[in-house]
Amino acid sequence: MSRFGLYVDKELKPLYSFLMEIRDRYAPSPTGLQHIGGLRTALFNYLFAKSRNGKFILRLEDTDRTRFDEAYVDNLYASFEWLGFRWDEGPDIGGPSAPYIQSERLEIYKKYARDLVESGHAYYCFCSAERLDTLRREREAAHSSEAGYDRHCRAVDAQEAASRAAGEPHTIRLRIPLGEKTGLDDALLGKVEWKNDDVSPDPVLLKSDGFPTYHLANVVDDHLMGITHVLRAQEWVSSTPLHIIMYRAFGWTPPVFCHLPMVMGQDGKKLSKRHGATSIDEFRKNGFLPEALVNYVALLGASYEEGKEIYTLDELCARFSLEKLNKAPAVFDYKKLEWYNAHYIRVKTDAALAALALPYAVRSGLFGVPGRDPGAEQLALFKAVMPLVKERAVFLGDIPAKLTYLFSEPPVPDASEFIPKKSSLEEARRLLAIGRTLAPQMAETGDEDAERLAKETAQREGVKLGDLLMPLRVAITGSRVSPPLFGSIRLLGAASSLARIDRALESL
Repeated sequence: MSRFGLYVDKELKPLYSFLMEIRDRYAPSPTGLQHIGGLRTALFNYLFAKSRNGKFILRLEDTDRTRFDEAYVDNLYASFEWLGFRWDEGPDIGGPSAPYIQSERLEIYKKYARDLVESGHAYYCFCSAERLDTLRREREAAHSSEAGYDRHCRAVDAQEAASRAAGEPHTIRLRIPLGEKTGLDDALLGKVEWKNDDVSPDPVLLKSDGFPTYHLANVVDDHLMGITHVLRAQEWVSSTPLHIIMYRAFGWTPPVFCHLPMVMGQDGKKLSKRHGATSIDEFRKNGFLPEALVNYVALLGASYEEGKEIYTLDELCARFSLEKLNKAPAVFDYKKLEWYNAHYIRVKTDAALAALALPYAVRSGLFGVPGRDPGAEQLALFKAVMPLVKERAVFLGDIPAKLTYLFSEPPVPDASEFIPKKSSLEEARRLLAIGRTLAPQMAETGDEDAERLAKETAQREGVKLGDLLMPLRVAITGSRVSPPLFGSIRLLGAASSLARIDRALESL
């Protein structure tokens, strides 16, 4: 053990880490929806544990009762069920270190806080909220550079303090060892060191209501749950000296700390709502697939194999290591995530994609009325049309909008939509009439034969293939841009296709 916490000679590190049973954790505070930063932290902890046959633990740090909401706990469980990876121990499945909810461990924290008082590493503080507020305002008025607690109760005699604590409201504060230094050997950042005099002045460990602060509960739980590695965002680096001071005060060995690079927006600022969606709920509702989100987030701040971008969860588990993490902040690229999503849509089977897109279709009213489930015939058509849309869809929500023309006859567009570039209305009518003669055969044949028929006809008529098919496409789908024309005619059938063409010819 060095003054930098847990430190092992570099030559022994590989042997040491393989002898150790890896135990890491995701410890969210249920005070908001699960977001990209939390997902990245949870995912990296999961991948690291699984890469070393270790255990990944979920712990709920719910001691902030002013912002706690049970709905956020439900959101946590729902998010990770959708994402497709789970913990080995946690509040919902139990484990040897239960309970895994901090509000159910209050007596544990009280005991360890009192232990620190008895050993002289912490002390009772009787300062009221009013006194602390007055102190803050006086410093602001004097433009003082001092910040935080003034250690007013640090010098109170221990026996006097113990006597007062029996009947007087109080907190318990950590006694920061002044005039010393605290540091760690971070697995990613290397050696980092702080002067204790610059560390937060004697922070509260146990509040007057008996609830612990984040710092006390975090350290006690990590030790008692056997956490060997703490992978968390770099924004927590400033809290680390407090934690290491507590580990020393308890006489415990700290875990290995690895502070992950921040996730930033394209403007170089921390990712937030101003950049776009950040909560898992938003991505899910917007039609992203969990595989796309997991694959992309796993590469935020990490690299695995040059030239390879698509990974299954099992592949990520096999390849992950702390050595593959980057120190530099990771930039969240929404367009790149969309590329991943489009890829995973394309590789879905038609049946699987139809099942995933069906809720969006029902919600959009594709089948007549919003929220109404399709009949058997409509459902069969919905499944059959997946090959026409999967190559062009970026989001699951894109799919219903692309298929409206199959489930309800679109209005006939303005005549200008039928006219090929540098052509005329008369020519558009002629080409559509030619297309009408081809439609029955196209409805009964595959794409290759339909395309060959169209090419031969275009060559015979002396027109471009695109010009021949444009009026036909507009008549069938109601738009110049649509899923593949030949497949659409085949799904509609000859009778419906001819009826649409006739309507268009009449309007022209």
